[in-house]
Amino acid sequence: MRLVRRCEFALPEPTSFQTGPLAIDGTLYFTSPGASYAIDAATCKERWRATHPVPTGEGVISSNRGFAYLDGVLFRGTMEGHVVALSASDGSTLWDVTIPDAGPGVSIPMAPIAADGKVFIGNAGGDRANVTGHAYAFDAKTGGMLWRFEVVPDTPEVRATWKMPPGHPLSGGGLWTSMTYDEITGVLYAPSGNPAPDFDRELRQGDNLYVNSVLALDGRTGRLVAYNQLVKEDYHDWGLSGPPALVTTAAGKRIVASANKDGVLSVLDRSDVAKGIPLLFGQPTTTHRNVDVPVSREKPTQFCPGMFGGSEWNGAAFHPSLNTLFVGTVDWCSQITLAPMDAPVPKTGDLWLGIREPMNKVMLPWSTARGWLTAFDADTGAVRWKLEVPKPIVAAVTPTAGGLVFAADLTGKLYAHDAENGRRLWEDDLGQPLGGGIITYRAGGQQFLAAAVGNGGGVWPVPVTRSSVVVYALP
Repeated sequence: MRLVRRCEFALPEPTSFQTGPLAIDGTLYFTSPGASYAIDAATCKERWRATHPVPTGEGVISSNRGFAYLDGVLFRGTMEGHVVALSASDGSTLWDVTIPDAGPGVSIPMAPIAADGKVFIGNAGGDRANVTGHAYAFDAKTGGMLWRFEVVPDTPEVRATWKMPPGHPLSGGGLWTSMTYDEITGVLYAPSGNPAPDFDRELRQGDNLYVNSVLALDGRTGRLVAYNQLVKEDYHDWGLSGPPALVTTAAGKRIVASANKDGVLSVLDRSDVAKGIPLLFGQPTTTHRNVDVPVSREKPTQFCPGMFGGSEWNGAAFHPSLNTLFVGTVDWCSQITLAPMDAPVPKTGDLWLGIREPMNKVMLPWSTARGWLTAFDADTGAVRWKLEVPKPIVAAVTPTAGGLVFAADLTGKLYAHDAENGRRLWEDDLGQPLGGGIITYRAGGQQFLAAAVGNGGGVWPVPVTRSSVVVYALP
């Protein structure tokens, strides 16, 4: 391989850069927490930018994972709970609506989905007291809300699955990453996050419906069609974090591939969703240790995957001709001690982990962290190959029709591997950790590769001095 850097567009300042760029008609569109951008896909020359407010304060985590596109319009969420429609031609705002559940601790980091005249989006924040996740459908032309689905509805049936002390609010089930829409059946698949308090299941005994689930929703009405709760009685913060991948395998199976923070690739059957989405198989994607050991109020308990282990905001990818699923993961463990059972409930919107340690102290030293890139047979789950990398993979994993698979880690290395056997064919050191999208596209008759560079800070103890989109081409 002879890929070389063609151009680079640097953001005004370093940020938590997790965007998945879109390439449309010779333009790259991407987001940061506080801005939206359009650049020439071949030269990186800026075409327009638009800015958005970003909340500040203790405990605020700012991130944005990209746009949806439909009929000349771009759609995104904001950290203040807004859904915004922008003109793809000049970045002007066409509409801007606030979700009905906006408030303290509520944010929208996910990239929405736009199809059938609708924008599908959801809110995060389920690690915070009195914040629950919701999925919404908005009219793509007007911004009018068409339906709203509550992940943790305060109904007698759901309350019965949350046995909590008096005065403890239902909290959890945030939607952190993109949903996936099946245009043939009209079913929307949404990954719901963990319950809160994250680690103390004694304070919320029961199944805690409908957290940690793949939710199949009717795209027209928002009605729950089916669900599969992949992580039950969660006390590790193992919410569903990756967008569900809708795949038809070589054997003709219609599956949902869900790679998440529990360090498992879970493959579900969606052949008859009206009857359910049962698990076909689950395969580990990273180290598992002490997963069944109860956490303690008296002494620290160590477990893997940790709070930021497994697969994060980029899920499984599929190579149709090889019938292979690829998953990049974080191998990084946690150590926690539960807070006293009578610890006060935080105020609405504040972090509610249920532990003694602050959030930046729950992980083992960064020197212990590494990453994995694994290829699985999509029909059987058999491991075809597995590679260890020096630091976690949180960036997208991108297979190509030419038989390559691209990945990147938090050391700043961007890799190309032979998709069939995992042999490394090319790499480039970008000097900054990668945590966003990696895409290939054509512009002006030439093929390019683009990567979002410069994700760190917060829970990821890696210095970021620039955030940028880097574009490659053949010489």
